[in-house]
Order: sequence, then C-alpha cells, then structure tokens
Amino acid sequence: MLTEYFPVLLFLAVATVIGVALLVIGNLLGPKKPAPEKLAPYECGFEAFEDARMKFDVRYYLIAILFIIFDLEIAFVIPWAVVFDGLGLFGLVEMGMFIGLLVLGFVYVWKKGALEWE
Repeated sequence: MLTEYFPVLLFLAVATVIGVALLVIGNLLGPKKPAPEKLAPYECGFEAFEDARMKFDVRYYLIAILFIIFDLEIAFVIPWAVVFDGLGLFGLVEMGMFIGLLVLGFVYVWKKGALEWE
C-alpha cells in the first residue's frame, strides 16, 4: 500500500527541496543593503505616522466601491457561462437583463461624474 503513495511523497520532497533552495539562493545572492525608502512602512500612499484626522479625497473610496460592484459581476457570469447550454433562451434573457442593469448603472455613474479624477 505504501508504494501507491510513493509518487505523492516524491512530489512533496521535490517541492520542498525546490522551495528551500530558492529561499536560500535568494537570501545568499539578494541585495544586503536596501534603501531607507524600501524599509519604510507604506499604506495607501499616506505617511504612516501622521495625524489621524488629516483630510483625504473621498473619491478614492468611491472608485474602489464602484470597482468592487462591477467586478463582482464575474461571480455571476462565470457560473452562467458554465451552464449556458442547459439554460436556453430563458438564461440568455436573464443574463442580458443583468448585464443591461450593470451597463445602466455604469452609465449613470459616468454621467454623474463619479469616475472623474482631477
């Protein structure tokens, strides 16, 4: 029974050796003196230790929310595409309505100027 698991164990051993070797080689051959800018903390383009009550542009968050909304459509389109043959015309019409509503929302946001970045 153990002979059946030999390929799996061999694969795990080779993967472990390659992973460790790459880490060791990178550590040996990599740069030893990184620049101070590279060692500094980075968060959202702001300085890390400033006043927490500083003003910032809300449009950044609006664009992020719009991206999430329009990106989540993939969570509905991919399963629909997988079972497209079984859905027939009803599935096509439903997805057309879904995409149409997304396009309508996109046009509304565009016309309101939410995508304008100055």
